[in-house]
Amino acid sequence: MEELDGPLVAGVGARPGTPAEEILRLLDEALAGAGLHRTALVLLATVEARAAEPGLQEAARTLGVPLAAHPAAALAAVPVPHPSEAVRAAVGTPGVAEAAALAEAPGGVLLVPKTASARATVAIARRSTAHQRDAGQTPPTEESTAMSTEFDLRHHGDAEVRSAGLVDLAVNVRTGTPPGWLRDRLAAALGDLAAYPDPSAARAAVAARHGRPVQEVLLTAGAAEAFVLLARVLTARHVCVVHPQFTEPEAALRDAGHTVHRAVLSAAEGFRLTPGAVPEEADLVVIGNPTNPTSVLHPAEDVAGLARPGRTLVVDEAFMDTVPGESAALTGRRDLPGRVVVLRSLTKTWGLAGLRIGYVLGPADLIAELAAAQPLWPVSSPALTAAEECSAPAALAEAEAAARDLAGHRAHLLAGLARIPGVRVHGEPASSFLLVELDGAAKVRERLREAGFAVRRGDTFPGLGPDWLRIAVRDPATSDRFLTALAAVTAP
Repeated sequence: MEELDGPLVAGVGARPGTPAEEILRLLDEALAGAGLHRTALVLLATVEARAAEPGLQEAARTLGVPLAAHPAAALAAVPVPHPSEAVRAAVGTPGVAEAAALAEAPGGVLLVPKTASARATVAIARRSTAHQRDAGQTPPTEESTAMSTEFDLRHHGDAEVRSAGLVDLAVNVRTGTPPGWLRDRLAAALGDLAAYPDPSAARAAVAARHGRPVQEVLLTAGAAEAFVLLARVLTARHVCVVHPQFTEPEAALRDAGHTVHRAVLSAAEGFRLTPGAVPEEADLVVIGNPTNPTSVLHPAEDVAGLARPGRTLVVDEAFMDTVPGESAALTGRRDLPGRVVVLRSLTKTWGLAGLRIGYVLGPADLIAELAAAQPLWPVSSPALTAAEECSAPAALAEAEAAARDLAGHRAHLLAGLARIPGVRVHGEPASSFLLVELDGAAKVRERLREAGFAVRRGDTFPGLGPDWLRIAVRDPATSDRFLTALAAVTAP
């Protein structure tokens, strides 16, 4: 018999003009009354006549979930416990919230019946899902497909710069890299290609760089391989990904059959990690720090505070070496409860996206499991050379100097953006890119392309929408040219 422990869906009915804040407040009240959290929601549903309401659309964006619309006739055919003739007269069905929730949860149960405020109603249903108990995971569901389609989780910044002649502000790789000395080391490594790769020296160098035993280091073909390995090896009953953030972790988890819940941080709070953002029941949590695309650096203790007995905390620190002193790194923390896994990449600072090299730091038993899931010789000899060389003291000193230069370049770009009307930056950017909000950003992005600049669209990140752009930090001269173009294309 199927166990009713699947994801939650919310049916919502709202009068015209109902603001998102009222809908979200009502949802939180309904969920709290049942001992639930908004991160368990995977979809909002309503009647077609209300699907274009800005408040409903904004509520769905804030939650990072799709908004599904059903014809009134279809909802009228769904039996509901609390029908209303007034609602039937208004929209053609005797129940919107309850009917929409049940329509999205076939075989499931209505957990919270119609709950109303002055202008909105909500109802919560749980979808029915049979767990694969041998793997501790759930099979892919219709919900998983819907959410992946709503946000293009496989879109990356390199897609923005495939046209020749564009100034690249879409990809967060440091310009002028790899540096000459690293190119020379990589070229020298080509002479050893006849031999199978031996990761021993590179693994030892990474371990020494972070002050950890070598058994707690796994070298991978970029951070992307690490996400796939973790998704395949880890078992969890409640997976929570903190958004907006890099979308590959969620994509990998869904591909491996996990149902993913989203904790969406608020622009109004500067995309900061706030108490209660991650539900206590989550036993696998993924967070970026500093976070792509928001550029927000969460304090180390705030991220460490997510660690719990029985929980695996995965921290994506791919951009941590862009922060002077790596001030919020957890790479050296081995004292936290549960299992803490930190991912690093050499792509950004060293310009090695095409080489594919990254690594995982974590408990030795988990590292051994991940290694067993890798194919033979997963990291090439040149990539191993890069890992070893970029962990050396001279390379670390160069990365630190680059991070300090970056801070000045970022301040210059921020000052210029502040002078352009309508451009909004939320939070305190700390990495090699900025996230900006401006009306009509999709059209602005196209006009910038015509002016010769490529920037990263923001609407593929859960929690964001069409009014967001990510901009890479470059040298002041490049930024000044970009700022001139941006001012021109946004001028009234």
